Amino acid sequence: MIRTTAALAALVTVAFGGSAASAAPTGSASPTASAVGSPAGASSRAALVLTPGFTRRVVATGLGDPYEIVWGPDAQLWVTEKSGLKVTRVNSTTGTKSTAVSIPQAHHSPGGQDGVLGLALHPQLLKGTGNDFVYVSYNYLTTTPAPVTGERRRLRIVRFTYNGQTHQLHSPKTLITGLPGGTDHQSARLRFGPDGKLYYTIGDQGANQLASYCRPNWAQRLPTAAEVSAKNWAAYQGKTLRLNLDGSIPADNPLLKGVRSHVWTYGHRNAQGLTFGSGGLLYQAEQGPKTDDEVNRLSRAGNYGWPNVAGFRDDKAYTYNNWSASRPTPCRDLTYSDLGTPTSVPRQKESQFTAAFVSPLRTFGTVNTGFDFTNPKCAPGGLYFICWPTIAPSSLTHYSANPKPGIPGWANSLLMTTLKDGSVYRMNLSADGKSIVSTTKMWTDRIRYRDIALSPDSRSIYVATDNAGLVRDPNGAPTRTLKNPGSIVVFRWQP
Repeated sequence: MIRTTAALAALVTVAFGGSAASAAPTGSASPTASAVGSPAGASSRAALVLTPGFTRRVVATGLGDPYEIVWGPDAQLWVTEKSGLKVTRVNSTTGTKSTAVSIPQAHHSPGGQDGVLGLALHPQLLKGTGNDFVYVSYNYLTTTPAPVTGERRRLRIVRFTYNGQTHQLHSPKTLITGLPGGTDHQSARLRFGPDGKLYYTIGDQGANQLASYCRPNWAQRLPTAAEVSAKNWAAYQGKTLRLNLDGSIPADNPLLKGVRSHVWTYGHRNAQGLTFGSGGLLYQAEQGPKTDDEVNRLSRAGNYGWPNVAGFRDDKAYTYNNWSASRPTPCRDLTYSDLGTPTSVPRQKESQFTAAFVSPLRTFGTVNTGFDFTNPKCAPGGLYFICWPTIAPSSLTHYSANPKPGIPGWANSLLMTTLKDGSVYRMNLSADGKSIVSTTKMWTDRIRYRDIALSPDSRSIYVATDNAGLVRDPNGAPTRTLKNPGSIVVFRWQP
């Protein structure tokens, strides 16, 4: 029988990463807040940091774990409700909510990362071209357990048609089904690309940690030709997918070990951020384990290293401890811990992974070997993961300042929400978009920020918040007392 501690069982659905940002170049673009360039472990602890020039207003409350928010062509905010199992339209001025579609066949586990998740609107929605389509991903239950893992949860991506008169979504058409699904590391960011394709992130399903510590991590495993032919998508864990609008495999997707599949990039842990920037560049924010949250620029067929590498291949603090391969003591006879590894569990340094690997643009929470992960502020209840030096990125949005001028100094930057340190970050990109030149922490509060949508004039930033979970309080200790849970908050630049 698999043995876990009581604390482990309680934490399985809320382990997201940690605390302060690692050192990075800083700038002074206006308007600004505290620049991020301090050593890992340092962090601003103010109850609220409201950047000068902005107002703050709660737009809507009472949402069931809003996961993805998109500004629609009808001047409404479109929202997926993870635990509410529906898609909701929210009036950005009054906060009035209306249900576009309920999805009762979707499944959410209390406290889990499953439910109604990704959302993308067709660029021609409500433009009279016959493309009034809305794309949604959601988890569901099946009676057939997955091989190896025994998991009964799966995920599908569905296309709905929107009726602009009744404001309802109808006629669901399944584009792809049977994708990996579970309660942990779903990732689930759905984006419509400038090339007319759908892009989707799937996490590693929490393999090799917590309650799933005996599951092998398949983020490096690529699908075989037989699996693709059988529509067996088990190897899509820890991947970014690229799909045709009918769910089929694009003919120009990469050949990986001689097999063409939906896989665009691989080697990911939990990529909850995905956004297109200038010139079609694709960026991703990914949650690290105890260290090394990442911001990546995705390249076709790129291997991003997980679980062999977290962040840069620098041998700092992280080693790949493969619990599923424990010998001679089998994994099922071990008690999992993030703070100690039995000698029977193979350990591998990052430098021992010699395959081609794409380094991140930057990391958050990178620390040196020997860092003490047992901060006493998080000792009660064994909540050490809240004090770990990662920040748990939860979304990523490119800010183009189009139409101009937008917010001064913000053109060509990335906005990133986080969960554990309750902040929104802004990262200035280089002119070519291939590097990050400065990082600024914009807003900090007792809020688990989940996703961002921008107004058409580029001056309002709408942020969705989690209903529950853990965040650090102003003293750096874990708290479940959240501000504005299950809400949409707008930060408005007032020139």
